[in-house]
Amino acid sequence: MHIWVDADACPGVIKDMLFRVADRTQIPVTLVANRYLRTPPSRFIKSIVVPAGFDVADKEIVKLAQAGDLVITADIPLAAEVVANSIAVLNPRGEMYTVNNIQQHLTMRNFMEELRGSGVETGGPTAFSQADGRAFARQLDRFVAQRKPTP
Repeated sequence: MHIWVDADACPGVIKDMLFRVADRTQIPVTLVANRYLRTPPSRFIKSIVVPAGFDVADKEIVKLAQAGDLVITADIPLAAEVVANSIAVLNPRGEMYTVNNIQQHLTMRNFMEELRGSGVETGGPTAFSQADGRAFARQLDRFVAQRKPTP
């Protein structure tokens, strides 16, 4: 198992949680971004810097992630592609994207993008909250516990 992080827009509090999980569980965590990101010294945490460009980090995650891994992203098109490859996806607000719900999320995202493209002011997502962080932590703990090998 490996945790891949679409790190360019991932909240710092989420990265910090992932760093603690990596050290506690010895599950490797890799941040993928188009710029250097500081990571704590740990043999379980690393970062990959990809060239700047449209969806370059996303393509790298799709290329590297495998069944049994977990991808952390708020990018719904990336989530849809990864879920199609039987890889688990958790967004930073604590929602798991699955084969049962990803199409609904993708349809809503595309609809909102279409509205914005036609000039409708849709606002943006709400600010990241402590409740979002707690929801993420619960889902992450649940995912890790379900996949932790038994001694």
